[in-house]
Amino acid sequence: MNNNDIQIPPSGVRGLKNDLFLKALKGETVERPPVWMMRQAGRYLPEFRALRDKYDFFTRCETPELAAEITVQPIRIVGPDAAILFSDILVVPRAMGIHVELKDNLGPIIPNPIRTMEQVNQVIVPNIEETLGYVMDAVKLTKEMLNDEVPLIGFAGSPWTIFCYAVEGKGSKSFDTAKGFCFSNPVAAHTLLQKITDTTILYLKEKVKAGVNAVQIFDSWGGMLSPVDYQEFSWKYINQIVEALAEVTPVIVFGKGCWFALNEMGKSKASALGVDWTCTPRNARYLSGGNITLQGNFDPSRLLSPIPTIKKMVHEMIDEFGADKYVANLGHGILPNIPVDHAKAFVDAVKEYRKK
Repeated sequence: MNNNDIQIPPSGVRGLKNDLFLKALKGETVERPPVWMMRQAGRYLPEFRALRDKYDFFTRCETPELAAEITVQPIRIVGPDAAILFSDILVVPRAMGIHVELKDNLGPIIPNPIRTMEQVNQVIVPNIEETLGYVMDAVKLTKEMLNDEVPLIGFAGSPWTIFCYAVEGKGSKSFDTAKGFCFSNPVAAHTLLQKITDTTILYLKEKVKAGVNAVQIFDSWGGMLSPVDYQEFSWKYINQIVEALAEVTPVIVFGKGCWFALNEMGKSKASALGVDWTCTPRNARYLSGGNITLQGNFDPSRLLSPIPTIKKMVHEMIDEFGADKYVANLGHGILPNIPVDHAKAFVDAVKEYRKK
């Protein structure tokens, strides 16, 4: 059966008790902005650390019961308006036959990084059901556990960000090896980027079929590229994913350090654009064309401020973005050392906001 023949049900929102997040993605007027936090299912929660101490990283990702439990933890404890499935962007390259090791405190290691066309040719576009079926099981189980309280977000890394890890072999401050591969061997680089893109489209479509209500593409390393190179090696591939998924679900694109691409992104079929804390709300509105929903952009480190300061700054942030066509979030993932009551204060501050 051809994947294009599969009928994907519209992300069901009728039964949701809290659909603020989905309303904001559609640009509808809301009484207050919705709020969630990138990495909200993470190490700042003692309940998360308890499971981390028992099970290694990929066991948690690949065991639907654990992934679902971790996904739902912050909904119970912190109370955001959306859940995001606990997983990792590197499950995609693993499914493509790239060996990935993940140690909790060391970050990802790819022992045999891709540096030649021969290696690129060995990378496969996999059967999603066979290689990533456990993610779909986790989606279904999470949806049951959420019981229509809030929507569920599925996600994937951008092709460029996955490519960075696959070629560099590990995290990096500058990804010079990955960039060098693009510039010295562009045919091989584009071949690998396209394979990652094709896999990601199939993967996200399956997540939508399994029940996620929206998807987010994380371009964590997009800001490493010049604006011209960003178009060639990152946005071109992200936009293929946006085009393929926008018909079936709202798509959020988050590019860390990619303020220079907001104008181009704003013309796409994306429902929302993520913004980091280095770009002011006013600039983000201006650069993105002023019409698309924006998400962000509280500096994660600012959650170490005293709670009254957090609340004041959150209200200022919402005032600057405007309460409509806006999803309150951090400008990147929450840090492991943030006190839970500070994370909760961030969420509560948004819930307490009233339009002026």
